[in-house]
Amino acid sequence: MDGGPRMRTPTRTAVTPTAGSAVAPPRPTARPADSVVPVAVVNLGPTTDEARKLQSYLRTFYFHDSTGSIDGQSGTNSWKAMQRSLGNFGYTGAIDGVVGGGTISALQRLLRSYGCDGRIDGIAGPATRAAFKMYATTRWDGDIPSGPG
Repeated sequence: MDGGPRMRTPTRTAVTPTAGSAVAPPRPTARPADSVVPVAVVNLGPTTDEARKLQSYLRTFYFHDSTGSIDGQSGTNSWKAMQRSLGNFGYTGAIDGVVGGGTISALQRLLRSYGCDGRIDGIAGPATRAAFKMYATTRWDGDIPSGPG
């Protein structure tokens, strides 16, 4: 031996249950809340063209990231801008781009103000998705930029 640190080889012991004994199944490992990764794109129903219209509207009126592209993919920056616009409809959460129950509830209140009669339950079900699709379709009549800037 050279006097350096010695490495131990891990050993495993097999446990065989016998009559009258029980072996508990392994517990699932819980992930801390801060390790949850938000979904990158949440369109909630609008087509790419409809989402591009909504992004253009948000860029103009609610500070959508002006360096990002109007790509028809409702990603984090689009939802941050949407959350800013939802402040008038009861959204009090963080402007973080995460589409959770608070964002959906405020979106449902906004959609109700446009005549949709769905429930305000924080769940993006078929009625909310259809109403959001209609809303995205009617938001912007101007030119849609094709790229950043």
